[in-house]
Amino acid sequence: MRTPPPPPSSYSNNGSFRGSYYSDTTTTTTADFEGCKQKSVTGPEFYDRSLLSRRVALCGLFVSLAFSITCIIGSVGIFLSKNAISAGVIVVPLNRWWQRESVILCLNLLVTTCTEATGFVHNIALRSALASQRRLRFNTNLRLLNAASGIFNPNGTFCNCLMALLLIVSYSSSILVTVAVNMGPKNNEQGDTAAPSSEIWICMNDVPLLVLGVSLLLQTIIAFVGMISTDIQTWSSSPFDITAALVHHAQVIPVPGRSMRGVIDTDRQGPTAPNVVQPSAWSAHSSVRKVIITLWALVVACLIWGLIVALVSAGSIRDALNSWSFFPKAESYVKAYTIPFHGRVALFYWVVCYVNMGIIQGPMTLALHCTELVANVIRDEKVWRCATKKKGAKVATHPLVSIFGSWLNIVLLCAKPVFHWMLGLAISLAGTTAKGGFLRVISISMFPVQILNLAAVLFVFSLTFTFVAYYWQRGPQPAAYGHIQTLANLIDEWSPVMWWGDKPVSSSQLRHAGTGDSRLPPVKMDALYE
Repeated sequence: MRTPPPPPSSYSNNGSFRGSYYSDTTTTTTADFEGCKQKSVTGPEFYDRSLLSRRVALCGLFVSLAFSITCIIGSVGIFLSKNAISAGVIVVPLNRWWQRESVILCLNLLVTTCTEATGFVHNIALRSALASQRRLRFNTNLRLLNAASGIFNPNGTFCNCLMALLLIVSYSSSILVTVAVNMGPKNNEQGDTAAPSSEIWICMNDVPLLVLGVSLLLQTIIAFVGMISTDIQTWSSSPFDITAALVHHAQVIPVPGRSMRGVIDTDRQGPTAPNVVQPSAWSAHSSVRKVIITLWALVVACLIWGLIVALVSAGSIRDALNSWSFFPKAESYVKAYTIPFHGRVALFYWVVCYVNMGIIQGPMTLALHCTELVANVIRDEKVWRCATKKKGAKVATHPLVSIFGSWLNIVLLCAKPVFHWMLGLAISLAGTTAKGGFLRVISISMFPVQILNLAAVLFVFSLTFTFVAYYWQRGPQPAAYGHIQTLANLIDEWSPVMWWGDKPVSSSQLRHAGTGDSRLPPVKMDALYE
């Protein structure tokens, strides 16, 4: 029987606990202050609250709040400007196509930064809310598709749906903020006949800028309210910290006799021999399968969309592909529809424009969001499998290591703004002025080649994540993929750095595998483990 941990007062005096189902010893150590060094505290109660992650998260919320307020103030300034060429449209001193694309890319980078910051806080709050309701199964969850009890709970169904809508609106607004306006014939003082006959200027719209600011502001508020309304035990993204916290607070009870049972063995009982390979994330996590299928559905939908636009605009797919370019050009095939930009009808068409953009951009936005699950599940398993390596598995991690320490997370972090920017290349706004420089209509153009370019990069992206999801882990160490109960069963001794392997037992017939604070011998492949 496992020895119960000492009372909490023992830990306030720099005590430590090492308990095991297969050891009835409890070791309590005191701090050694010689040389200003302190011995490591061990046991499930030593988990890292990660206050540094909390400070970083609060800084991210502040940045999101500041940027959202800046967008709102900027939209009001555009609306009140006397230099507007139309109500809510102002010319900015940019008249090169690459300058406009740079503005859109920077906006997407800022939107990604803000939504990632609010998403991190919202995810931590949701994880803690699910844990308090004993519904947390994995360290990583689909933030917008999993909800805590209570419809109007900040981490509940209503707020999650609202967060999903606001996320889509944020990225849609970043595309609609800028518009290239044809200002009429260009004055060619140098007599260059090769120059274009019209002058294109870059303008900014107040409505999308206002919507962008409001959507980011609401996301920040929901994340902040969810944070203060939830008892967050740890801000760490490490699967070890959340498991240790739940074990310490008795929200998860380790089950004995499962030292060789992985995440797919939740319904299996009895002793078992080690396996040479472990199941893939595809086999172990049902949500991973759904995400991968969604990614491939997105690729197919984008391809079909591009082919339809190519047939409508060019008459044949071959003709459209013959005009291939990464950026749209004057000779590129295009399918466009116009928005009258005068009178009260303009607001109605803005709503129609947002609905259309949401239908087009929404699936990609949500698919990229859900792909975080695959990247984080693989990251959690990688951290756990370090327990059989020379340096061991570190329980506490720096908050930035969880992001930049995984190449999958880096790929996903870069893909979000780039893919939305490429969607902006496929769908762009262009305005035409009437006499006197007054903006008359805005055309929303769809370029088939750029749509197919987006489909191509989505194909490579989906192929990469599919390969990772199907990869079978090597070695006898049971796979957990961040599954809380599985980790609680496999880790029987907690320390800042843990190693996994074979451990001595009193019985000679059944062996035991577990963790320790020093490197353990490898498990015996021909033995039975309980």
